[in-house]
Amino acid sequence: MATLIFDIETVGEEWGGLDETTQHVLTRWIDRTAKNKEEHAAHLKDVQEGLGFSPLTGEIVAIGLYDLERRQGVVYYQSDSEVADEEIGDYVLKCRSEKEMLEDFWEGAKEYDTFVTFNGRGFDVPFLNLRSAVQGIRPSVDLMQGRYLYQQRGVKHIDLQDQLTYYGAMMRRPSLHLFCRAFGIESPKAEGVAGDDVAELFREKKFRDIAAYNARDVIATTALYTRWKEYLAPEERDDHSTFY
Repeated sequence: MATLIFDIETVGEEWGGLDETTQHVLTRWIDRTAKNKEEHAAHLKDVQEGLGFSPLTGEIVAIGLYDLERRQGVVYYQSDSEVADEEIGDYVLKCRSEKEMLEDFWEGAKEYDTFVTFNGRGFDVPFLNLRSAVQGIRPSVDLMQGRYLYQQRGVKHIDLQDQLTYYGAMMRRPSLHLFCRAFGIESPKAEGVAGDDVAELFREKKFRDIAAYNARDVIATTALYTRWKEYLAPEERDDHSTFY
């Protein structure tokens, strides 16, 4: 089995750079629902700061990858200048354009049969797929086939948020930080950077900080996957099939 654990970081377009029609499409609901100016301003701020959550108004600025069996990782990340590759622990940081990192991701994905994410089905993979199509790249493997593991006939995509909340059976869907806290795993937020900070870091041209944060996300996801696999993953039967 070859296992690839991954995570992405994204940023949105600048609001002022959007055409008037796009701004109107994104905000017309606010005009209909806001009860006063304060509420209108708050909703507008949420829209403007949330552009990075959609592949239609955002782009990928980092992809962190970790080969579990080889114990080797890489982070592809955007920068405004050429920077030499840099090693951080088991990870190598490499500058790439969005198109280049997507090409590298899908080419490398052909070598794996198991993929691990945290909320990858709800965010990372749809974002990867659509940004790849925008860049004229066809995904090499289907990471959205079958939400339940027993439905997946090609590669397996283990979304730890799905697994640890039993496909949403829990009343709430805890964040990666909360799961790390419960399991005694160092949170990727431990150094004071969170996903919400990525857009500001990108504007400030702190590209390496984004790459390092992305690596910490993957490190935490890897540790959480190890715990899930040891204590909660379905057991295999004698005929090597699995109860899911």
